[in-house]
Amino acid sequence: MNSKSEIKVVNILQNHIKNIYDLSQSWNGDFENLDSFFKSQNINSSYDIDIIEPYFKDWSNMEGFADLLVRPKNNIECAIILKTCYTCNILLTVSAGKTNLTGSATPRGGVILSTSLMTEPNIKLDLNNKDASSPVGIPLETFRNKVLELSNHALYYPADPTSRNDAFVGGTLSTNASGFVPGEKGATRYWVKEIEFLLPNGDLIDIKRGQYISNNGVFTLEYDDKSIQLTIPTYKRPKIKNASGLYSDVNGKVDLIDLIIGSEGILGIITSCRLGLDNNPKNKLELFISLQNESEAIHFHDFLNNYLNDDLSQITAMEYFGYNSQNYMNHKEFLFSNEDDVGIYLQIPIYNESMDSKIEEWTKIFQSFNAEIDLDKIIVLNDPGNWNKFFEARHSIPDNALTKTQRLGGVSIITDTIVPKDKFRLYLEKVHTKLKKSNIEYLLFGHLGDCHLHFHLIPTKKQEKESLEIYDYLIDLSSKLGGVYSAEHGTGKRKRNDFKKCYGTEAVEMVKKLKNTIDPNNYLNRGNLISYNR
Repeated sequence: MNSKSEIKVVNILQNHIKNIYDLSQSWNGDFENLDSFFKSQNINSSYDIDIIEPYFKDWSNMEGFADLLVRPKNNIECAIILKTCYTCNILLTVSAGKTNLTGSATPRGGVILSTSLMTEPNIKLDLNNKDASSPVGIPLETFRNKVLELSNHALYYPADPTSRNDAFVGGTLSTNASGFVPGEKGATRYWVKEIEFLLPNGDLIDIKRGQYISNNGVFTLEYDDKSIQLTIPTYKRPKIKNASGLYSDVNGKVDLIDLIIGSEGILGIITSCRLGLDNNPKNKLELFISLQNESEAIHFHDFLNNYLNDDLSQITAMEYFGYNSQNYMNHKEFLFSNEDDVGIYLQIPIYNESMDSKIEEWTKIFQSFNAEIDLDKIIVLNDPGNWNKFFEARHSIPDNALTKTQRLGGVSIITDTIVPKDKFRLYLEKVHTKLKKSNIEYLLFGHLGDCHLHFHLIPTKKQEKESLEIYDYLIDLSSKLGGVYSAEHGTGKRKRNDFKKCYGTEAVEMVKKLKNTIDPNNYLNRGNLISYNR
């Protein structure tokens, strides 16, 4: 090969092709027979509805259904399942930790492939290169903790989505999951160095970052006897925190790893990975500060961003508790002295300094921001008792809001929109105005470091229609201001129309063209990102 855009593809199923072909000649929709076939290939398979049913829903709570559950243990078994479903045109949905909120793991019939048994090989650490290999079927927090153990707490994996105790490593790659760290270092994509990847037909590609780069919007899959051109999306993708659709570039130059990370399983299955690590701080300063209003909080964000030379990833969290959050928060009297105040949580890594010197440094930062700031409104959360109260307060907000929604009989709506920081204040002002005119109850919280806040609407049953119209307004407004509909939760099946509204019909067709080239029947994870269309 003489070009980075030419991708080496490996057929790893030479010893299994005949069996799969023989099955395809007699396949008539009998899933009990398919169950027997997979078991004959030593694949964990179940036709028992009681075993399959727990996989019908992910955290989106969308209704799903399927006929068979398979749980492969390695990439050969994965490839057999993919090749079989590809050849027989059987719907296949990949299910990891099921923590997705947009229905990407919700099956629409056919077969569910659970990655829960893909737990080998063991995590291997490379101290010199500051990375670690991992299977895809383990919880992300298991990987994070093992890295700490193997490195004697010298290194850690920074991406830390809220669902990390439940989300599988493979699922975080598929969705480009992000955590509290502001900036690009907070998202999974930044840390991915290498993946093993199976195409929808079961063929294997080993991909290292920088190894495969598209040329003029095209990759070429190179086989021994043929080549297949893949045209990548070239729609304009805002360079902000972004989990909306396939990675794209207007100049047609994309690293293959970036295209696959966040693709929500429509291009194939990641079977193993190697992830970059960072130096683990010896401690972290945990602070909570209450401010008078939202305007002051935005001003503090802008001040701090300027103070840190436009690199907020120097802090590891900057979370916001805004409008109406106090009313849904346990322990609010511990964090706030005035009922109209808003709050900011900051997590600051400490490498070589002492805790006392870091506290002194940040006290001066706050005073530089506002010489008259009330230092009594700054709470150090490092004490276990203080931290536990804050942790309970933070996690009580969505739980209490959901309880209120259920009591009202309405549908809870949580936005995931984001806009560039220069449009952030304008966006919030317009949305607040719209919501307050509607008299729909809502609250605001989220990731201030990325200008990414969640509006949580709590409508009554009678307000459902209006709340959905307001949701559409937010989607349209974010797009108009140069943002996107999804900063961290992806598209899945629930937000396909949002993707179309944000990027346009042409972008949808770009994704369909790429998908149809490698999966002409759209059998794999059908319904994610795009609707079915041959």
